[in-house]
Amino acid sequence: MIENEVGETHIMEEKVEDQKDPLVREFGQEEKPFFTSKLLIALVILLVLGSFSGYFLSKASGKGPLSAIKNLGNGPKSGTIVGSSDTNTFKDTTEGILQAGGIEGEGTYHLVRPGGPSQNVYLTSSVVDLSKFVNANIKVWGQTQKARHAGWLMDVGRVQVL
Repeated sequence: MIENEVGETHIMEEKVEDQKDPLVREFGQEEKPFFTSKLLIALVILLVLGSFSGYFLSKASGKGPLSAIKNLGNGPKSGTIVGSSDTNTFKDTTEGILQAGGIEGEGTYHLVRPGGPSQNVYLTSSVVDLSKFVNANIKVWGQTQKARHAGWLMDVGRVQVL
C-alpha cells in the first residue's frame, strides 16, 4: 500500500515472473555416460582374450623364454647335466650337497660330503654357474687345483643333479 499526496491509498500489485523452464534450450551440453555399451563389450572381449592367452602361454613347453619363467624357483631337476663334456680336462669327480661359501678365500662354493667338514670339497668354476645348484645333491667333474687352506680345491667343468 502506498499513500499519495491527497491521502488516498492505493494497493500496488507486485508482478511475479513465472519460474517455469525457458522455452528455448541449448543442445549439446548434456553429459554422456562414461560406460557406453560398446565400451563395455570391448572390455569384456579383452578380458576373455587375455585370460585365454595367459592360460595357453602358461602351458607352453619347450626351450623358449617362457620355459625359463615357468621353471623359476623350482630348482634343477634330477638327471640334469650342465657344462663341458670334456672328460680329459675335467677328469676328477665327487658328489655331495652344494653349499655357498669357500674357505679363507679359496673356492666360492663347497660340497658337503659324509665325514664332516674335513671332507668338504671347495669349488670354483669358469664353465658352470654353480649358484643354480645350491642345496642340490650333485656330482661334479673338475680339475683339482693347488690350495693352501682347502683340503681339496676343484675347478668344476660339469655338473649332474642326482
